[in-house]
Amino acid sequence: MSSKSGERDSDVVATINAKWISWAHTALAYCAFVGALVVGISLHYHKIVQNEFYGYPQEWFPSVSATIGDRYPERTVFQLFIALTSGPRFLLVGLWYILTRKPNSTLPKLVAGMGVFRSLTCGGWTYITSTDDHDWHDIFMISYLVATIPWTFGCIALSPRNPVALRYRKLFSGSFYAIILPLIYFFIQHKVHRVAGAYTTYAFFEWSLVLLDVAFDAVTVYEFQHFEILIRDVKGMSRKQAVSDVFLEKEKNSQIAAVLEPGFSWNALLNALADVYNGFVYWSTLTSLGVCVWYFPLWHMGISGYEVLVMTTVSPFLLSIQFLRSLVIRYIRICHLLSLSGLLAYLISTPANRVFCVGFGVWMASLSWAATFYAERTRPQRLEARILAFGLGLLASSIAKFAFYTNNPIWPIMHESNGGWNGLGLAFAVLAILKSTGSTASAGEDPPTPGSINGSATLTSFGIGGLLFAMHSLLSDSSTMMFWVWEGYPVRGPLAVPHGAITLLAMGFGLCMGIYKPALCQSWVSYGVGSVGAAVLTTSKHWKGYYGGLALAVYVMSITPVFFGHAARFSPSRAFGFGFLIYNILVLAHVWIVAYAFVPGGPLMREHTDWVMTAMMLCIGAGVFSASMQPLSETMREKQSKGSRRYYLIVLGFLELLAIAIAYVRFPSYDYTPYHPETKSITAGIWTVHFSLDNDMWSSERRMRDLMKDLELDVIGLLESDLQRIIMGNRDTTQFLAEDLGMYVDFGPGPNKHTWGAALLSKFPIVNSTHHLLPSPVGELAPAIEATINAYGTLVDVFVFHSGQEEDPEDRRLQSLYMADLMKATPRPAILLSYLVIKPFHGNYNTYVGEKSGMRDIDPSDWDRWCEYILYKGMKRTGYARVSRHTITDTELQVGKFVVDQPEGTDLIVSEEIVPKGLRFPEKLRGKGVRGHRYHVFNAPRYYY
Repeated sequence: MSSKSGERDSDVVATINAKWISWAHTALAYCAFVGALVVGISLHYHKIVQNEFYGYPQEWFPSVSATIGDRYPERTVFQLFIALTSGPRFLLVGLWYILTRKPNSTLPKLVAGMGVFRSLTCGGWTYITSTDDHDWHDIFMISYLVATIPWTFGCIALSPRNPVALRYRKLFSGSFYAIILPLIYFFIQHKVHRVAGAYTTYAFFEWSLVLLDVAFDAVTVYEFQHFEILIRDVKGMSRKQAVSDVFLEKEKNSQIAAVLEPGFSWNALLNALADVYNGFVYWSTLTSLGVCVWYFPLWHMGISGYEVLVMTTVSPFLLSIQFLRSLVIRYIRICHLLSLSGLLAYLISTPANRVFCVGFGVWMASLSWAATFYAERTRPQRLEARILAFGLGLLASSIAKFAFYTNNPIWPIMHESNGGWNGLGLAFAVLAILKSTGSTASAGEDPPTPGSINGSATLTSFGIGGLLFAMHSLLSDSSTMMFWVWEGYPVRGPLAVPHGAITLLAMGFGLCMGIYKPALCQSWVSYGVGSVGAAVLTTSKHWKGYYGGLALAVYVMSITPVFFGHAARFSPSRAFGFGFLIYNILVLAHVWIVAYAFVPGGPLMREHTDWVMTAMMLCIGAGVFSASMQPLSETMREKQSKGSRRYYLIVLGFLELLAIAIAYVRFPSYDYTPYHPETKSITAGIWTVHFSLDNDMWSSERRMRDLMKDLELDVIGLLESDLQRIIMGNRDTTQFLAEDLGMYVDFGPGPNKHTWGAALLSKFPIVNSTHHLLPSPVGELAPAIEATINAYGTLVDVFVFHSGQEEDPEDRRLQSLYMADLMKATPRPAILLSYLVIKPFHGNYNTYVGEKSGMRDIDPSDWDRWCEYILYKGMKRTGYARVSRHTITDTELQVGKFVVDQPEGTDLIVSEEIVPKGLRFPEKLRGKGVRGHRYHVFNAPRYYY
């Protein structure tokens, strides 16, 4: 190493090869973990392999957290060596920054900052255990894991050109991320399914993550071996061995890789972010239209007229007029800004005016995006960027719903009090439009077609329509396909959390396939794979059905670049206008299959999801046929590969990592307890929730949550709860309620079962559940859940049931016989939470109550009922209350209190004073109540002897 002029070799007191920093870091880190493991196994083996469900011999290897946790002395061994590791750790980060820094480059600073942050958070979860402070331990642990992602990718991006080091970094980081999925799988097997031995397998994957994490940083030894740390005496005190300065210098001939690749531009990355956010706003606006329109037929109980707003997507038909087409292209920024009326709609309180505002937003957004695709068709690089933004916008919308319990925070049914981020979302939308719409490929004139036009505009429009419908109906929420294959407990398939992240990863993988392997994606082989996936999803259950759904998700996203790139060659009115019309027809068919009792010609489409899926794939097949006539230009693909694609892939990577982080954060604890275990009581309720839209067209989950919490409900049946359709926003109310209230949930018959939905939430573990579709030869299908819960060690059956409508008496008679047989057959204590459409003591009431069913009415003296009923047998009923709905829905909430392991008792009503406090209903709902909710009809709860 060269010295500065005037410096003498004698000034150098000592030299240290920097590779020893890497070796010291690696050795001390491994000593911390392995030392704790050896001490733990030697002293407390049986204790550290014990978990909440099993111990030795079912579980025989300890997890990392159990090993380094609270037990002495292994915790001390771990903390001692981790403390010693901190010095080499910070030196390693500093050396890496010096090695990789370069003028006018920000990335090395960001990576170094992330390395420091990661080191500090390691100290957080090391020295604050879950016993000390569970929340802060988790905060530091999650922060450490999230910081690991940019650290590893940043180190790979900045790696000097050392093939061996780069190969090891990719190997260790790739293995690290690959292990995460089986890690999650076996944790679910342990936590949810309680499989013996699963936690041991999980522990091996967890230890593998630790070893790989340390090994990744150990690779720095290949670069640091060319560095020396010099300890130099700058004041002539070397003979006294005074150490005054430490400095580092690179080897003369070491070459440092450029940031990502030469020409990296932060401005280009911001443009990509703005483009993707515009796509996110489009999908947010489009997916909000259906749920806003649905409010009106819901309240009218039939066609309302507002349904015509579904057709606002056909605005690209206007682009057939040359003057309007030129005007829209010239003023594309203004058109995009006008489309933001769909986001501004949340400021309007009147539902009718709000839905018109959303409709105008969809009209302008569809027009703007069609014009954008058309205007960019002469520049393949820019066209691909716009298409990627459109596809990533769908992914971002689905991730936002994953984070916000299937509600999009910028929808017009959201506002500040129910969890909306409308103002912030709108502000970002304005900035994104101003950033990304500065120019298009055309100044208003029709851009010439690049090359020849092959294929059919009509077939292409069918392909666009089928593709848009597939994206919206199946991929606009990460949990939709899971509910298609859900069949109840025990769990035999995917769960919305955490497996929603797998759906989102499949979508991103498919989009990458579409841009890197377009020829493969538009082939008939891929179409066959997608068709098989659609068939498996439609006809199969559990994991098998979900695997079909994943194949379909990959295929749908992979053909997005091909279809939209091909459609841009044709007239936008023909390709996109007619394409949106086909999409709308599929949307209506998608609704007709379940709403057949309320729409003209409905019986023709009754329960034909298979027809809709077949039509969707045939439309996509028409698009494949047309696109296959247009040869892919090798030159075009080469130009595209050198364009701005990498910035959109960076955004994709960030979105996927965000999805994984959300899955981790949202993973349920499954440690739920009832409100009054000391009394062995069950507080059970039934509520028809009107699809989680309140009387003023706001999402009502949080208001529902508040009332359910006020009533201290242990078990509740929800009816009209299936929202997994386009017209209902592809939502799931039960996710928020279950996670917030701490309850197990059974979604009930899925959206492909053509019912309006039934769901069960329970503080008690659901041991088993079966979904029933009751006889309905004329009217709407009647769903029922038959579930067995473990209440204080006693198995109790809970039935949640929604009978047919009043206009179909024969349906309701057959359904009453079916339910009576189910309830009579169970030898266990049972509760029915139901919507029966009967008068007490008349007609079918005598089938539901009495010898035919073995069930008793919770209060035979309550003559003022028509829809909701609570029945029971085999346990003591102690209380009953009717609670006003306020403006949440159109139906009250009925609640009953029961005590297990006690005889049924009598119908004698007693005063509240003799009832133990743990069996009383909350006082806060007496009189005027809270937030508009109070005990009504009786004006107070009833209690029984």
